Amino acid sequence: MSSPAIISHDQWLEARRELLIKEKAVRHELDDLARQRRELPRVKVEEDYLFESESGQQTLSDLFGNNSQLIVYHFMYGPGWKAGCVSCSFLADHFDGINLHLAHHDVSLVAVARAPFAEFQDFKQRMGWAFPWVSSAGSNFNFDFGVSFTKEQIAEEAAFYNYEQTGKVAEEMPGLSVFVKEADGSIYHTYSTYTRGLDILLGAHNFLDLTPNGRNEKTTMDWVRHHDKYNTNNTAQ
Repeated sequence: MSSPAIISHDQWLEARRELLIKEKAVRHELDDLARQRRELPRVKVEEDYLFESESGQQTLSDLFGNNSQLIVYHFMYGPGWKAGCVSCSFLADHFDGINLHLAHHDVSLVAVARAPFAEFQDFKQRMGWAFPWVSSAGSNFNFDFGVSFTKEQIAEEAAFYNYEQTGKVAEEMPGLSVFVKEADGSIYHTYSTYTRGLDILLGAHNFLDLTPNGRNEKTTMDWVRHHDKYNTNNTAQ
């Protein structure tokens, strides 16, 4: 990337005003997109999903707490894993701060992983997180909401796209799903998004996008580590 020109302050103000016009236009488009997202049709959740939590077994309804809206982050932590997905962990580093505010605006934010509850407690403690994180082990929750896949599904996907078994298709995928609970206790699925659709949640990316070097990466998040591993060469743990 070539270096930007060096100009006078008055010239910079003119260039900044031109960019501001584009920024406002995009902002208005995003506002309209958010409106359309809120107006999406809803699907009633008929399955009685059960989750393992620090307070014992909970239903999907229990995850709402005292709020009528629930955001579930589908955390990539499969059975037998020793650490959570690095990119999921990067995003989860944002949760505790925002949860202080969401909880007072009728929204509960909960992470869900497919690994048994006991398997990710040491990792959660290591990361210093306080947000609610439950396990969907033993239920179809992850599969029903498109973030976990059987080996048979992976083989079918690989064959359909003519992939070799090179890791392009995986058993776990990051995602987010949103639910609302009506006064009669009925629960509805309102929205889900996956992979790059989660980028909007990454406050760190928004900060980086304001800087001259931006995200400065060759591939998506190639620089990201678990936050206690930035002074090591170990990216997997």
